[in-house]
Amino acid sequence: MGQGGEPRRTQASDGELGAAVARAQAGDEGAFAVAYRMVQPGLLGYLRGIVGEEAEDVASDAWLEIARDLGRFRGDGAGFRGWTAVIARHRALDHLRRRRVRPRAAALEPHVLDLPGPQDTHEQALESLSTARALDLIRGLPRDQAEAVLLRVVVGLDGPAAARVLGKRPGAVRTAAHRGLRRLAARLDAAGVTKDGSRTLGESE
Repeated sequence: MGQGGEPRRTQASDGELGAAVARAQAGDEGAFAVAYRMVQPGLLGYLRGIVGEEAEDVASDAWLEIARDLGRFRGDGAGFRGWTAVIARHRALDHLRRRRVRPRAAALEPHVLDLPGPQDTHEQALESLSTARALDLIRGLPRDQAEAVLLRVVVGLDGPAAARVLGKRPGAVRTAAHRGLRRLAARLDAAGVTKDGSRTLGESE
């Protein structure tokens, strides 16, 4: 993510996704499969950061709801990513409630911080780690920070869209993402991972 909370990268496929969703709403089952393939990896990564190994079951429940309510959706490809993330989050929280596991909450300071540039976050190092390792690191963050990082980095939502998913103000989400990335950078430093993703000399693989 760049200065001022801009998305980490643009979602170049959002135009294609929006077109696929429109065709799916018109009854094209093949187009729905295209939309699923485009959205599912990020959605599954987000859910793994919330519910861990049960993410695929929760994702299946979410997609059943997405398919059922597809006709009600109004928006473009980016909007569809956000809409599916809201549904997935609701299903994940329902799942946690059934397990009687309460999401952790971390208090936010009143001031709002701008997201730092890549040179301050070790984001390149995080990207170079395996998906499983990255999600393990993110799961270790306080809940609000983990969700903010997952929505911005894994799902690919911009700040306002991530805020809508979480039901928070964009400034609060920027703050949570900032703190989460700072914590991740510190953990990567402690593990001897450099900004290019390699380990420092003497570290074991």
